[in-house]
Amino acid sequence: MTKIRTFYIGDLKTEAEHLKSGSKLMTEAPEDNNGKGEMFSPTDLFATSLGSCMMTIMGIAAQVHGFSVDGMRIETEKIMASNPRRVAELKLDIYLPQKYSEREMRFIESSVKTCPVANSIHPDIIKTITYHQPEE
Repeated sequence: MTKIRTFYIGDLKTEAEHLKSGSKLMTEAPEDNNGKGEMFSPTDLFATSLGSCMMTIMGIAAQVHGFSVDGMRIETEKIMASNPRRVAELKLDIYLPQKYSEREMRFIESSVKTCPVANSIHPDIIKTITYHQPEE
């Protein structure tokens, strides 16, 4: 079981510590909600966690099936809604480091759909995923 301790440190900022490892991260309110835009906001972390989870599961699938996704990147755009204020859409552009076979792409696409974060996100949040492979 993972435990995280989070403190409010003032000026609309928090600091969270992963208790097992001691790893820390900080957040602040976003610019459009009284923040300064100097670090990740909580909803930025929410959006980031989806991409990180997808890449982790893709990495596991690649290892199991004998190929590599090293060098892959995801660029995520978070779109907010109001009334209530919430994340409405996450647009993810997945940039693959090489051209993959049809078989490998099936593993990659399946991984994206089965990551625990993706499965935890409310279905009202739109997830738009675009794959980009280099030209041969």
